[in-house]
Amino acid sequence: MTPACKLLKKNNIAFSTHEYEHDVNAKSFGLEAAEKLNLNVEEVFKTLMVTDEKNFFIAILPVNHQLNLKKVASAVGCKKLQMANPKDAERLTGYLVGGISPLGQKKRLKTVIDKSAEAFDKIYVSGGRRGLDIGLQPQDLASLLNASFVDILDS
Repeated sequence: MTPACKLLKKNNIAFSTHEYEHDVNAKSFGLEAAEKLNLNVEEVFKTLMVTDEKNFFIAILPVNHQLNLKKVASAVGCKKLQMANPKDAERLTGYLVGGISPLGQKKRLKTVIDKSAEAFDKIYVSGGRRGLDIGLQPQDLASLLNASFVDILDS
């Protein structure tokens, strides 16, 4: 059981697990998950880490969209952000890239979730390893992570 699943169980949060055979040649982990689990891409969310060189932040957004760094910067109160180095992401979360769950990370980081998540009863995020997704209510995800829903997508 991954740290993400343990955290949900510990907090008595209802969730479902969805496993699939991860293809090592997949270009996009999130799009692969949506396709293999037969889910709408708008409901499957990826976890990205951004940084201002000093602090790190987590952004959760639909797998078929690009992150708008300016919008995230504004949401977390920074002037400018860039994508974090994958090595830093793995070190800070305890997960491998492609299997980084927003839940159960080694270090709790300030998190924002794209506001499109609020339209769904259930969204899917990485369960903490490649080939595992977790389905849960967006409000549960936000309250566990103390995250806010904001527009962070590139238009």
